[in-house]
Amino acid sequence: MDDLNPKRAPACFAAIEKVFPMGPGGLRQTPPECLSCAIKTDCLRSALAGEQGVAVHEERLARAYQGGSVGFLARWAQQKNLEHRKKTHPPWWNFWRRFRQSAR
Repeated sequence: MDDLNPKRAPACFAAIEKVFPMGPGGLRQTPPECLSCAIKTDCLRSALAGEQGVAVHEERLARAYQGGSVGFLARWAQQKNLEHRKKTHPPWWNFWRRFRQSAR
């Protein structure tokens, strides 16, 4: 019953290998247990925003480049952005970055 309480996050909250594991075809997919969870959207967003989420974005970028949907310069720029995200920042950094982007 504790898993249904929206104020308490389950133990698997934002654990990328539990909420977004690699599937049999080499693509990541959400398990059926997570689809019935009330906080699945916040959980997946938190997982992808964390340090482990950078690896998921790198996988996506590599697939897009191999498939031809992203050119060399776009891939290079996105890789630099991902490398920047790997660096550790103070807790307020993401808030400030989103604030600057919304002000544009």
